[in-house]
Amino acid sequence: MKYAIVMGSHRENSQSLKVGKYIENRIKTLQPDAETYLLNLQTANLPMWDEGLWKGDEKWKTIWSPIAAELQTCDAIIPITPEWSGMATPMLKNFFLLASTNELGHKPGMIVSVSSGRGGSYPVNELRTSSYKNNHICYIPEHLIIRFVTERLNEPEAVDESDTITRERIDYAIGVLELYAENFRNIRAKSEVWKSDTFKFGM
Repeated sequence: MKYAIVMGSHRENSQSLKVGKYIENRIKTLQPDAETYLLNLQTANLPMWDEGLWKGDEKWKTIWSPIAAELQTCDAIIPITPEWSGMATPMLKNFFLLASTNELGHKPGMIVSVSSGRGGSYPVNELRTSSYKNNHICYIPEHLIIRFVTERLNEPEAVDESDTITRERIDYAIGVLELYAENFRNIRAKSEVWKSDTFKFGM
């Protein structure tokens, strides 16, 4: 099993990066045989989407192709985004424009939203509504909202009840995602059904 963890914050040393590394550690603890691929969009330097991606421009071959190759080997996707003005980050939305069914098609995704306060719900709704259409990622019903994130996941052990509940919820969600990832392999194996050039894009 291989998980892609995509950190969508533009900031250096972001809370999203902290959460992503924590989730990676929990995956490796709970599933010792699992692999992970961490994609930090703050350092990936992905250009904004343009039609050159479809035309095979050298720029995209150099920058996107290595990322696409890694994503193609993954069984599940975990996008992580802070809530900025009630929205997911531009870099994360750009990532979903770049990705196709080759990278994300019929793979389970689990959204993780990060908030310094009581927020965090709007990016979940945004990503469920508008980020899946052409790449065919399949979001599972479970998602995570890490509220008061600066106070959570900082120490090796939980520091209070809220931190404990956050960590328990993360472990639970990882377990649910694993089950979806195992079973979605059967769907992807039937590529003759869903890999259609006629109906390449969603409606």
